[in-house]
Parts: sequence; C-alpha cells; structure tokens
Amino acid sequence: MSDDWRPSATPEALRLRARLNAAIRAFFAERDVLEVETPILSQAGNSEPNIASFALDFSGHVDAGSRRRWLRTSPEYPLKRLLAAGIGDCYELGRVFRDGEAGGRHNPEFTMLEWYRVGWDHLRLIDEAVALVQAALVLAGRQAAVERTSYRALYRTRLGIDPMRADERELRAALGGVEIDPAGLRRDDWLDLLMTHRIQPQLPAGAILIVHDYPASQCMLARVREDDGDANPAPVAERFELYLGPLELANGYHELADAGEQRRRFEHELATRAARGLPQPAIDVRMLAALQHGLSDCAGVALGVDRLLMALLGTGRIAETLSFGFSRA
Repeated sequence: MSDDWRPSATPEALRLRARLNAAIRAFFAERDVLEVETPILSQAGNSEPNIASFALDFSGHVDAGSRRRWLRTSPEYPLKRLLAAGIGDCYELGRVFRDGEAGGRHNPEFTMLEWYRVGWDHLRLIDEAVALVQAALVLAGRQAAVERTSYRALYRTRLGIDPMRADERELRAALGGVEIDPAGLRRDDWLDLLMTHRIQPQLPAGAILIVHDYPASQCMLARVREDDGDANPAPVAERFELYLGPLELANGYHELADAGEQRRRFEHELATRAARGLPQPAIDVRMLAALQHGLSDCAGVALGVDRLLMALLGTGRIAETLSFGFSRA
C-alpha cells in the first residue's frame, strides 16, 4: 500500500513552522506594524512576464465584475490600496500561488510574508529585513554574518563584468560552460541566469548577502534613481534582494508611487507577454487609482517563509517544510 498519504514534513519541522509564525507576529507587534488580511482571489492578475498565475471562473451570479478571477501571486496590490487609504505600517502573512513552479525549491502554493514601512526607503528597510531573518535563525540556535553589496559591484567582483554596460555577447560568455537555449532571451534574462547559475551556487552557506540597486530595466515596482554614483554612472532601481546562503529569501523596493509610470510599466509587461503568447491578465485599475489618490513615500519587501524554513532546517527540498508538498496535496 502506498504511504504517500503521510505528511511530507516531519512533526519537528511543522512545530518549527508554528514557532516561526509566532516569532514573525511577535516581531511586528513589538514594532507596532499592523497585521492585515487581503483577498486571495482578484479580478486583476500579475502582468510580470516571468510569473504565471492560476486563473479560475466564478460560476455563481455575478454583479461585481468579471467571472474570471486570479489567485494572487503576492498581496502587494491590495496592501498598497490599504496604504493609500491611510492604514499605515502593515504586513500580511499568508498563502500565495504561482503556476508552473514546482521542484526542489518551488511549490505552486507557498507562504509569503510581505510588509510595508511608511516614510522609509529600501536601504532602511534592509536593516529590518536582516533583523527579522536573524531573529528566525535564533529559533535554530544560529546567527549569520551579513554582507552588503550593490548589484554592480557584485557582478564586477564575482564575474569580472559590468552588468550595467556589458552587451549580451559578454553576458553569454560569462556563463561559461552552462548550456542555455538563447531563443527569446533578452539582456535581463542573461543577467538573471548569471545570478542563478554562476553567483548563487557559490554563496557561502549560513551567511546573509544583501544586493541592492539593481539595473533600471529590472525596476518592477521600484523607483528609479538616475545616477548610482559610479565613475561611469548608470540609472538604478531602488530595489534589494536578501540571500541566506544560496537561497533567495526576499525582494524589496522603495515603492513607485507614480500612477502614470506604473500604468506604462504594466502595459510594457503585457506587450512582452503578448509577444511570448502568454495570457493577458487584467491590469489592476484599483491599485492604479490608489496611486493616483496618493501613496505615501514607503518601502516594502516580500519574504518567502518556506525558503526561510528550508534554511533553518538545512534542507534543499521545500516539501520538507510543508505539511503536504505538491505531489501529496
């Protein structure tokens, strides 16, 4: 008889998850950051070309918009609507969903922690994100050294290339012997591949690495600063990522508050999706209206809780952090 009815995580792992959830809530309660809940189903979807959303159709009587609804890939848009309405510092700890992502480090449904700080920029938020991860490590009797670097300095140091100036030929050459089908790949795709294939695997286990100030072309929902202060200056996105060993845990921004610029970015992403033959989710016009109303200067970050648990448990399999991984759900 098959035993795949059993949990994919041990009782000890599930108890650690409960302790981590409690520690997260205590961390934010101490800092007077409000816990909120936002919709899991939305009329708008994620337009980011490299993220696939689950969609479903509501079968009942509809008097409030489209039958087509999207499972959230992040609570970001409704959280920003709350911020624009004046809720203040807030966070959400809950499930999010991404189609096509299943494997050792990915599960189609996973737990995300996302929080926002009013009046902060991305550099100040880095300190709090590091403090949260260090607090989590204490649960496993550990601590971690912290290194900070700009995206540009990281690629120069690790790969000997300038990611702001190198052309696609140089980026492809820097992959070394890694075989990649180049069809449809753009410059930012090659930069991402260098991170995942060349840089991340070499990051020291148990150490926290903060990478900040990304290429402006990778701004996503972040503000852009026109001069990074380098001798050969380049515009940068005010964005950071946090790594614990080779695991990417968090992605944060000094949030864009310009509704017109945000609409242009959404439309650019949808055009890219159309060129790739991908679904066209509806733009979140309510989030744009919230930006138009006025979003206070703020910074936000999303952190993968299951990834953090993987680091605490010392496992390379996300299923070992979940009651039932995707294959047993």
